[in-house]
Amino acid sequence: LPLCFPQKLWKMLESGKFQSIWWSEGGKCVAINKDLFTVEVLGRGVCQRVFNTRHIRSVIRQLNLYGFTKVQRDSQRSASLPEFLAEEAAASAHSQILYYYNPSFNRAHPWLLGTCKRR
Repeated sequence: LPLCFPQKLWKMLESGKFQSIWWSEGGKCVAINKDLFTVEVLGRGVCQRVFNTRHIRSVIRQLNLYGFTKVQRDSQRSASLPEFLAEEAAASAHSQILYYYNPSFNRAHPWLLGTCKRR
């Protein structure tokens, strides 16, 4: 039987073969580098394809269908101008990274994966 979306996602995260997707927040969130993911995962040939799509929008739609919610990175801003500008530069580099959370998708609790159902 083919794996459902959350199972494929879990296998990708645990494989260590991909640099574009990783566990974040101590295994509670999925972090995706959008540009790298598009090339590394979605740009693969038909035989090596993980998902049946070549578009990041479709992957995000699947995340939403399975109850994942996008998490905004909350960071405190510095008061001094040089520190603020340095933080802004770092933030723009991180803008390509998407974070998604699902209470049933937790690295420390793999048995919850079965409760990750499509809406």
